[in-house]
Amino acid sequence: MTTILAVQHEDKVMFGADSQTTATTGKRYTHPNMTKLTEKGQYIVACAGDVPACDIVHHLWIPPNPKTADWEDLYVFVVSKVVPSLKLCFKENEYKWQNEKDDEGGFTILLAVGGIVFEIDDDMSVSLDQGGLYGIGSGSDLGLGALASGASLRKALGIAAKFDVYTAAPFIFKTQVKRVLNHKK
Repeated sequence: MTTILAVQHEDKVMFGADSQTTATTGKRYTHPNMTKLTEKGQYIVACAGDVPACDIVHHLWIPPNPKTADWEDLYVFVVSKVVPSLKLCFKENEYKWQNEKDDEGGFTILLAVGGIVFEIDDDMSVSLDQGGLYGIGSGSDLGLGALASGASLRKALGIAAKFDVYTAAPFIFKTQVKRVLNHKK
């Protein structure tokens, strides 16, 4: 229950997230330690959905560092190295996802590496969107609609917060510049 948005630009990716966490009881929490956007080495990581999964991703997972060859195809790197490291971290911390849980579970991760945003669903599928707009959480459809209509990231989060009871300010923003490969001729 959240709103996290990411916009892929040609030279960077920009993330924005709300700060509210809602317990299953309906009680709302905000605290600086309960961030939905973290920087982990060369990554920006965002997670929405099942709180235990998001806690593992934000606080326990150590993402792999891309090697020189990995920068050539970051999609393959995310599929072949990032996803297995996530699976291992979930296993080591006894988290069960997807079909192993009831229908109420599940999570979605947005992560940026090298200035490119990737969406990882709880079935561990990795997606890229040619349109460059990404959104996860209960208010993401509202935010995506606002972005598609020309709203800024801040304005889109404000619109989501106005109409989604599970989304609230303050909003957090992070930007990652796209890595430029130096090819020798």
